[in-house]
Amino acid sequence: MSAQPSARWVAQMRDTEAGRLARAADVDPVGPLWRGAQIFRLLSYLYALGFQLAINDDLEHRAVAWALFGLLTVWTAVSGVGYFVGFARNRYWVSVEVVVVCGLMLSTSYVADADWAWNNQTWPTTLWATNAVISVAILSGPVGGIVAGLVVGGTSTFVKGELNLNFGRNATIIVIVATGMAVGLAAANARRSHEKLSAAARIAAAAEERERLSREVHDGVLQVLALIARRGREIGGPTAELASLAAEQERALRRLISDGDASPESVLDGAGGTADVDLAAALRVFADDRVSVSAPADPVPVPAHIGQEIRAAVVNALDNTHHHAGPGARAYILVEDLGDDVVVSVRDDGVGIGEGRLAQAVSQGRLGVAKSIVGRIESLGGRAVLDTEPDGGTEWEFTVPRQLGR
Repeated sequence: MSAQPSARWVAQMRDTEAGRLARAADVDPVGPLWRGAQIFRLLSYLYALGFQLAINDDLEHRAVAWALFGLLTVWTAVSGVGYFVGFARNRYWVSVEVVVVCGLMLSTSYVADADWAWNNQTWPTTLWATNAVISVAILSGPVGGIVAGLVVGGTSTFVKGELNLNFGRNATIIVIVATGMAVGLAAANARRSHEKLSAAARIAAAAEERERLSREVHDGVLQVLALIARRGREIGGPTAELASLAAEQERALRRLISDGDASPESVLDGAGGTADVDLAAALRVFADDRVSVSAPADPVPVPAHIGQEIRAAVVNALDNTHHHAGPGARAYILVEDLGDDVVVSVRDDGVGIGEGRLAQAVSQGRLGVAKSIVGRIESLGGRAVLDTEPDGGTEWEFTVPRQLGR
């Protein structure tokens, strides 16, 4: 298979809604949090600058304090750009930030005396130091945020030389830890939402590509096979066998396409995050020149596993019609929604089943009807009823409860 279809698919995807959705999903899921955190970083820096201007005269080593504040300024600028653009969003950079922040906090013991350190917040302000906690929380989630909060808060306590347990008057550690936990939870929720968005983008893209291929196959291969089948039956003679083979391949190809199309289109959103399938949509895909499907206009939702088993039983019934009902036999599928139960009937106008043929097939080990049809329906708590007679066609009626065990 050449690379050209793939390239064409990529080009088409760029102009589709699914393509736009896929590109929107292909970003850092916590990117908005990183960018928002840099606004906080700027504001906390301005607060730290104002604090430095206000208390610099009270420090013992004012020149050193300004030199360290210059380092703080450079780190704030570089980290802000790095986190905003994305190159700094890794554990190495974040770990260095925690070290830098704790180092600057520990410098309080040098630039100021013990009395100043006890009566003031840790230089260069705990508000600016919280940036490191936020970065860890965004990168690693709530647990990492709590741990970083304890590290930064513990550094502040170490500088003061005593743990103040009067949290009613001094709740610095509690605020820092709570910030790390809250931001971490927000990051975790953002990543979960991103995973769901990515899955939706992949499903939408696959569905669009499948639909495109279905149109191409329908406009080309299926029409040619239908023409061969029709003309072969008209000509008759040896070409009748060719017509039969073409018709069989046409039905197989339609069913293959329908199998792919039914899944994304027939899934309905259910309560509590579950998923049902629209049984009517799942069975409509069997409609062709020899199969008619009648179903309610509204969806007929059933649990996914029940829908799969009913669909498999219908497939087996249609196969029996194709192989045993005789040439030219047509099949009719009827779907009924009775509230607590769903009823599916599969009828054909073929030669029917002679008396004793089913029992003879079972005794010979051919259990297709007994297992594939009756067994499937009974495993769902339902019943499968066969009505047939020689030259009177065959009808299967499947009655299945919507909930198992009812």
